[in-house]
Amino acid sequence: MLRGALSALLDLEDDIEVIGQAENGEQALSMIESLVPDLCILDIEMPKLTGLDVAERLKAQKHSCRVVILTTFSRAGYFQRAMRAGVQGFLLKDSPIDELGAALRSVHQGGRAVSPELAMTFWEAENPLSEREREVLKLAAEGLSAVDMAGKLFLTAGTVRNYLSEAIQKLEAKNRIDAIGIARKNGWLD
Repeated sequence: MLRGALSALLDLEDDIEVIGQAENGEQALSMIESLVPDLCILDIEMPKLTGLDVAERLKAQKHSCRVVILTTFSRAGYFQRAMRAGVQGFLLKDSPIDELGAALRSVHQGGRAVSPELAMTFWEAENPLSEREREVLKLAAEGLSAVDMAGKLFLTAGTVRNYLSEAIQKLEAKNRIDAIGIARKNGWLD
């Protein structure tokens, strides 16, 4: 319903033409590859492939389509992943249509657009975990023991426990389960 309403509102703009709508991320990627739009609007939470998955694939393909994420999620980890994927816009779904139109025009002209409400949240919530700490927490989330993680990462079990301990401290968590929850909530394990 939101997709249809958004499409109808954007089609009312004189300089914006909606050329496709997708029900899921796989369909969106296929349509982007075949229709070659100047710009696409993706949601983070889409079935089959997320908007971030689609953005990462477009970047890997060096596709010319500029990507704007329209979301309800103000998680710093999602924003960081979006920036790594080359996303040019990160906006809230409840933005007024005139603000969305202005942001789309800016992105189309080579600029970037981030909802002001999100900008402060992202500024304040930078991921404190190192890449290795994220890897260890991801494996812990899968239920692996320190010994199993050590084998997968070519580390000693003691080193894995040290990384877990550092992650728990940095996140001010009570234990590894709490650390995993905090990291997931902030989008830092994606």
